[in-house]
Amino acid sequence: MYLHLGGDRVVKKSDIVAIFDLDNTSQSLETRKYLAAAERSGQVSSTLEELPKSFVVCCGEGGEQMVFLSQLNSATLLGRARALGLE
Repeated sequence: MYLHLGGDRVVKKSDIVAIFDLDNTSQSLETRKYLAAAERSGQVSSTLEELPKSFVVCCGEGGEQMVFLSQLNSATLLGRARALGLE
């Protein structure tokens, strides 16, 4: 099963580690450092033309980590994830 993150981006349900609201979590210095480090190392994927509202942390089968920015809010993504049986 796959979770649609908006636009043309989908991720495997089994790869999802966490879904975060960008407005709330970016207030933390640690989150800003994490996102900056992920971007520097090429682990952030964004094809957005709008400001992102959330980000999804995924870990693939090989252990590689990716951060996907989404224009959808975290509540929408969580609802979609729950519909797929992801808790």
